[in-house]
Amino acid sequence: MQGADFEQSGQGPRVMMALGIAAVLCGCTVGPTFHRPESTSVATYTREPQPAVTEGSRGPGGAEQRFVRASETGGGWWRAFGSPALDRMVQQALDNSPTLAQAQMRLVQAQQDYLVQAGATEWPQLDASLKTTREKPDPAAAGLGSLAANRRFPPFTLYSAKVNVSYTLDLFGANRRSLEALAAQVDYQQYEADAARLSLAGNVVTTAVRHASVAKEIALTEQIMAHQNRQLDIAEQRYQAGGISRMDLLSQRSQVEQTRAGLAPLHTQLAQADHLLAVYMGRAPGHPSTPDDGDARALELDALVLPSELPLTLPSTLAQQRPDIRASEALLHQASANVGVATANLYPQLTLSASDGPQGVRVSDLLNVWSVGAGLTQPLFHGGQLQARKRSAEAAYEAALAAYRQTVLQGLQQVADALRALQQDAIELQSRDQAQRDAHASAEIAGHRYEAGGLSQLALLDTQRQELQTTLDRTRVQAQRLADTAALFQALGARP
Repeated sequence: MQGADFEQSGQGPRVMMALGIAAVLCGCTVGPTFHRPESTSVATYTREPQPAVTEGSRGPGGAEQRFVRASETGGGWWRAFGSPALDRMVQQALDNSPTLAQAQMRLVQAQQDYLVQAGATEWPQLDASLKTTREKPDPAAAGLGSLAANRRFPPFTLYSAKVNVSYTLDLFGANRRSLEALAAQVDYQQYEADAARLSLAGNVVTTAVRHASVAKEIALTEQIMAHQNRQLDIAEQRYQAGGISRMDLLSQRSQVEQTRAGLAPLHTQLAQADHLLAVYMGRAPGHPSTPDDGDARALELDALVLPSELPLTLPSTLAQQRPDIRASEALLHQASANVGVATANLYPQLTLSASDGPQGVRVSDLLNVWSVGAGLTQPLFHGGQLQARKRSAEAAYEAALAAYRQTVLQGLQQVADALRALQQDAIELQSRDQAQRDAHASAEIAGHRYEAGGLSQLALLDTQRQELQTTLDRTRVQAQRLADTAALFQALGARP
């Protein structure tokens, strides 16, 4: 039956009362019992063949990387980059970040909310009261006017002291389901705090790598511009001597200005990375750093070690590793418990109460007064409200289940993306490394030819500039490979 029809039918109250008696005898908890969703059945993160090892090359950051099966990724994953400066920055961020402090306080709030509900439902409520009142009786108001016509009833003071006890029996598990929902909220906030720590560590590592990469790019770009300036000086001398046209001179000058213009956004990126790292570590961007503080300027790109072995858990265990998936599971658990609460609200509620204490008009002559009672409340007609609330809770559960599945799929996608990115980074770095080595060899040959008088200085400078450009291109891929390695650790839910 639909909600309103069931509540109006004659059988509704009798059915509810019968179920209430059964609940007293067996102490049932209505609503669904939560079970963790099944793990994914796929065996690999990517389509076969899943990468097992990447290509390798010579030079900084060129080692091949192997993906090793592991049950978990372990903690302190950033230490695999072998940089004490990076370790200090990550640790300071974990110690001082306001974001983590906020997440921790939300966890404490959820824990206290659970204790509030537990104290209100798991134990009887015991209260003591002291009361004194001044009263003047009115016999006429009580219908005793004729009997008390010739008598005086002076005012009097009534003293009372009572202890009141009340307790609502959890016949159908409404209170237990409420506590279950709040416990799931505590779990959610815990996993959110873990996710914030993981995200913060990953952001510090990737931003630090970006900072080191941009710093090296600026240094190489300045060297390229120095070579171009020397080429421009030669071009101006040749132009004055009539050896080249004005068009050639302007073309050389345009190259210098284009390179100089490219330095401005690099300096902006460097400053932004520095400011962002300061915020991650809980400092204002303009705050002076001390020798003990983590400083990205002490981090050199070539000093970072590329991890040669990367732990790779099975897709079926990813849901237990990633805190964002565990947080989504906690919300699903909470939604399941809320269905139980809405279901239990359809059934009777039984409340027991008692009070005991002295009462009288004189403190020396107080008489003990006690009372015991029980109250049973059975919903009869609420216009379909209770059934609609139950259906709403069921819909919320289905929505939470869909959100959980989406979170799992996104987690699998991020791991797959990181694996493919590392595979292609290694291939690109191998080509960039070879190009850089060829350019270096070409520059050496050009140097020998220049010393022997077989090559002009302008041609020598151009060859050296090309070598610097290939080094710059290699630097960018080297940094990207380090950043994608950090992204894989983060995608796998590695513990900070």
